[in-house]
Amino acid sequence: MTVGIVGLGLIGGSMAKAYAESGQHTVYGANRNHVILDFAMISGVCQGELNEETLPECDLLMVGLPPKATIDWIRDHAAQIDRHTVVIDLCGTKRVVCKACFPLAAQYGFTFVGGHPMAGTHNSGYKYAREDLFRGAPMVLVPPEGYDMALLDKVKQLLEPAGFGKLSVTTAEDHDRMIAFTSQMCHVVSNAYIKSPTALEHKGFSAGSYKDLTRVAWLNPDMWAELMLENSDFMLREMDVLLKNLTAYRDAIADNNYEELRRLLDEGRLRKKEVDG
Repeated sequence: MTVGIVGLGLIGGSMAKAYAESGQHTVYGANRNHVILDFAMISGVCQGELNEETLPECDLLMVGLPPKATIDWIRDHAAQIDRHTVVIDLCGTKRVVCKACFPLAAQYGFTFVGGHPMAGTHNSGYKYAREDLFRGAPMVLVPPEGYDMALLDKVKQLLEPAGFGKLSVTTAEDHDRMIAFTSQMCHVVSNAYIKSPTALEHKGFSAGSYKDLTRVAWLNPDMWAELMLENSDFMLREMDVLLKNLTAYRDAIADNNYEELRRLLDEGRLRKKEVDG
């Protein structure tokens, strides 16, 4: 298989390493910082540069850039993408990318599928990329309207070297609604929580709870600001729910209302048991 990967950051770089690990696939890479691409080629992860000559050879093309940059790259190179190529983006939101790229794919005759690998770390960049990042992780797919099982089977085979544990199929709308809760809100809460002045004094007083809650406060602000603003409707809906719940806890504490506070805490405990089993 010949694979092209645009953007050799944490996600794209990990994809490149996963496909290179087997030694059975040819990986071409493209990266804004050519030093990173040179390093990937020297280390054997990429066999060459993804350019106008190698792009038409790709069976699979994955674009690991922020949403707006992904759209621009695919639009600029659409005429060079071969009709047999399956293009999958790796962005954290789907509505904006899919709205732009499905028509481009139809116009130029290639296949586009929205994708979101549900894996990552609080670090970013190629230096933190690793070949097993996606092993056992979920992958969410947004296929074009009118897709058939043959397409999903093909995508499953193309993605097999990454080692995903489960492929889920959804719409761009449902993806963004869910991701506002499961990912973007977690980053907002973590990022806001760490701003307490008390955080500067936490050493010696913190353990697992603090580490779990603050892990994703260490984020890429440019990327996450773009993702959150593109998903602002669902983000605001989730933030309003959270603020309402936080106010209820605050009121119970301010009123020294043991019974109400205990009820709220038990309600949350039972909800955790319900959703996680």
